[in-house]
Amino acid sequence: MNRESKIKCLEQKVWDIAIIGGGASGLGVALDALSRGLSVLLVEKSDFAKGTSSRSTKLLHGGVRYLAHGQIKIVMDALKERSIILKNAPHVSRKQTFIIPIYTFYDLIKYNTGLKVYDMLAGKYSIGSSKFISKARVMRSLPTINSKGLIGGVVYYDGQFDDARLALNIAQTCDDMGGNILNYMKVISLGKNENGHINGFLIQDMISKRKYHILAHTVVNATGVFADKVLKMDNIKSKKTLKPSQGSHIVLDRAFLASDDALMIPKTADGRVLFAIPWHEKVILGTTDILRKTPKNEPVPLAREIDFILETFGTFMVKKPHKSDILSSYAGMRPLAAPAEERSKTQDISRSHKITVSKSGLVSIIGGKWTTFRKMGEDAVDAIVNKYTIKIPQSSSSMVKIHGYKDGVASGHLSIYGSDADHIIKLWVDQPDLNQPLHPDYPYTRAEVIWAVRNEMALKVDDVLARRFRMLFLDAKAATEMVSMVAELMAKELVRDEVWIQAEIHRFKKLAKKYMI
Repeated sequence: MNRESKIKCLEQKVWDIAIIGGGASGLGVALDALSRGLSVLLVEKSDFAKGTSSRSTKLLHGGVRYLAHGQIKIVMDALKERSIILKNAPHVSRKQTFIIPIYTFYDLIKYNTGLKVYDMLAGKYSIGSSKFISKARVMRSLPTINSKGLIGGVVYYDGQFDDARLALNIAQTCDDMGGNILNYMKVISLGKNENGHINGFLIQDMISKRKYHILAHTVVNATGVFADKVLKMDNIKSKKTLKPSQGSHIVLDRAFLASDDALMIPKTADGRVLFAIPWHEKVILGTTDILRKTPKNEPVPLAREIDFILETFGTFMVKKPHKSDILSSYAGMRPLAAPAEERSKTQDISRSHKITVSKSGLVSIIGGKWTTFRKMGEDAVDAIVNKYTIKIPQSSSSMVKIHGYKDGVASGHLSIYGSDADHIIKLWVDQPDLNQPLHPDYPYTRAEVIWAVRNEMALKVDDVLARRFRMLFLDAKAATEMVSMVAELMAKELVRDEVWIQAEIHRFKKLAKKYMI
């Protein structure tokens, strides 16, 4: 992806669809629209997946707990979409085994039956059948679990992925398909014609500070928890459509789980489920569900959320984790569609999405979840087609192989790059010094920084350390120890001076403190 070449053609045409937002929902719209032959511009005010889309629990799932609330359709849609992602992006996603520990015969009947229904809903999209396993088998699979009162477990299967890497790969796919996909482009205002119909927007390049007037037949608001802000740009009297909910996670050393299998705690004190998931040689614990009044760019886990996760997980483990064991913590904000009943608990609110079209023609995606990103995009484009009776091909986005697609799963940390790994290896061969690791405890190399700048539109240090590879989320302290080398490598590629280097180092260290306990 070459940012400069994309900027040059911003004002040279009227785009069929111009999308605001470079997270899961916006990228889903871009992918689907391009699969139908439409011209697409997507702009993101910061980096791709900077917000909620890089802060998930890393699960591709139908949502076992949604069954208890009777949300059958969203479960079925998500199970289908799960299989599509696993098929089209095997380099950034995989099948994950989950174990629910069972301590009572009532729970055995309850969860075994519930997961059989989950299997049934998956139908032809099933990736494995659930089953009861013995106490001995649970102990072998989860050697750190508390065995007191344990009578066995229920195994089931879902998907796991690297959220920020998938988002980037979708952006690259859209770029490969002819889309104009740009980060660090902020929408300043919406443009309207003499009939009051939206016909584009004014954007500002957050790097050069130059402004551009964009013309488009349709504008899509895919800004997640910030959707209401864009709706206010369209109509100052627009009603609130979202109820933001914060979900927090902590990251521990893998030794606390010591397994390739994930643990699912089916019921917690607040009525949610809690996961412990192996991810990039660490273990992620989460999540919470806390109502927040206003969305934030960099939400921070609350102390009570951290305590809740530690206490709940510790109840099931032989070795209880403490705050001093936390390598990183992070929070994301879910863009939940506001329910009619204001007192609804966040865990009771449907994760299904809504597509709305305002009087001025602004198309907005409200709510949704990562697993159904492609379906959200398809529904949004369908809404545009139906609204304006445009004759275009049906969606074929479910057939698109995501950038980096590669048959077979490679080993080692470069596997996340898929087919692009060969290019990084070539950098190692051409310049052996680029094979030097950035940190003695982690495998990431200097070449990967160079690759991120040249080919993945990384413009700031946290683009690399938080999203191109996930160090800020895996080990915030180690990430700060890498920052100087990363800033220097990026400065050379981007032709930046020492002032830029020091500013980026300072900015990243300040950011990293929010991920530390």
